Amino acid sequence: MKKGKTLNRRDFIKLSSIASASLPILLSGFPIFSQQKPKGYSFSNENDNVLVLIQLQGGNDGLNTIFDLNQYDNLQNVRTNIIIPENELLNINSATCFHPAMSGIKEIWEQEKLSVIQNVGYPNQNRSHFRSTDIWNSASEADQFISSGWIGRFFDINHSSFPENYPNDNNPHPFALTIGRVVSETCQGVNTNFSMAVEDTDNPGTALVSNTTSVPGNCYGEMLNFVNDTISQTNAYAEVISNASSAGNNLSTKYTGSDLSEKLKNVAKLIAGGLQTKIYVVQIGGFDNHDNQVVEGDTKTGKHAELLQELSDAMAAFQDDLKLLNIEDKVIGMTYSEFGRRIRSNGALGTDHGTAAPLFIFGGCAKNQILGDTPEIDTQVDDNEGVAMQFDFRSVYSTILTDWLGATKQESNTVLFKDFEKISIFKNGCSAALSTDDALLNTTEISLFPNPTSDYINIRFFGKNENTKITLYNSLGAVVKNIANTNFASTEHQLKIDISNLPKGSYFVHYQTRGISKTKKLLKY
Repeated sequence: MKKGKTLNRRDFIKLSSIASASLPILLSGFPIFSQQKPKGYSFSNENDNVLVLIQLQGGNDGLNTIFDLNQYDNLQNVRTNIIIPENELLNINSATCFHPAMSGIKEIWEQEKLSVIQNVGYPNQNRSHFRSTDIWNSASEADQFISSGWIGRFFDINHSSFPENYPNDNNPHPFALTIGRVVSETCQGVNTNFSMAVEDTDNPGTALVSNTTSVPGNCYGEMLNFVNDTISQTNAYAEVISNASSAGNNLSTKYTGSDLSEKLKNVAKLIAGGLQTKIYVVQIGGFDNHDNQVVEGDTKTGKHAELLQELSDAMAAFQDDLKLLNIEDKVIGMTYSEFGRRIRSNGALGTDHGTAAPLFIFGGCAKNQILGDTPEIDTQVDDNEGVAMQFDFRSVYSTILTDWLGATKQESNTVLFKDFEKISIFKNGCSAALSTDDALLNTTEISLFPNPTSDYINIRFFGKNENTKITLYNSLGAVVKNIANTNFASTEHQLKIDISNLPKGSYFVHYQTRGISKTKKLLKY
């Protein structure tokens, strides 16, 4: 620090967020899991909706989670050593099946409270755990490095001075809670993290403020004042949380006692107890299954099966509890993972880092549907190819921000740095209604010919009098060519694209307009 320059509170926050945003400190023997603490959120009469984020750490294998019988034979051909026998799968309709460990999620489906969104990812997929997790948490482009999270920027819109003078009469409760030891980076704001990490909601604990009688008027004194203020704020939140935990209860008997089950049980109890926290984040790890994903000779079992069962059972118990507590229409859950796995299995009974994957939206207001196309499986797929992206994950975020959390479209665009098309997630009457024509969504097609091809491709599609984007990706999910980004009249169109300079291999044409996304595979020989 330069001589003569004092350290103000916001400077200290910025420094602490860089140096130790997720490192625990001990004050009077009590662990504080973040030096940036959230403050309360005041629900409006119009919107008391709650979002629960379930992070699947490690990269979930979507092709071993959801199966399409029309693609099963091809999938079996490229996953001979890990494929689950067809007669072991859980059918949910004539073509779609879940992993046999997912009876709980199947139950949510049968209650018509589950949206399955296929092929979710982002352009130029980064297959690093750390970097891809950063991208999902920050909602950045793959080549941008953003230190704030999408939820943190959402809270910053109306609470830019946070954490100064929080909690207060209008905001007495935490904005966000992470059930665990480390705050979620999704909630990192411009200056501080809006999430508070709590392990034991019944006994969040208190810390002692320094009893120093006089605070020196220097940099050390300012730091000490900041720490004392932070402890006071933490204690205020601890009291609010413990009061909600005491007032709340759980009515479901389906909780299994697993780590994720207990986390979601605590979330349901806090919501039922009147805690006005808007965002809850929970995590389940272990999805990076490069080897022994299944048990040889009994592929319906193994590490992935155990994880899917823990996830499925916990989600089903949580949803059952919300229903019994009569709060299921104000709570939506969403799973997410940093990437999917590659289409072809490896020789170690496992799968390697891939690209897109399905995610689940569940709750009383979730539209019961399978949104998106079945991943296309080519028996000649190369070892590196992953599932092609159909939906940008930021389209999911945009829909949640506007149609669930109450942001305006302009605010959503600010949070996500640009405009992303919304998609159809919520039931009519549950939120700001999404105007996407579902019949149009299900019938809109694009066609490619000739395919395979060596030098050019024709793309035939229908315009919608809306902005239309057509992008060509390679098998790793990297953008090869931006074909179109403009308005097309509401008629049939055909574009001829020269691809003669591209290497041989698999490519994907992605078409997006007015909430509609389609992906088609192209083979260049």
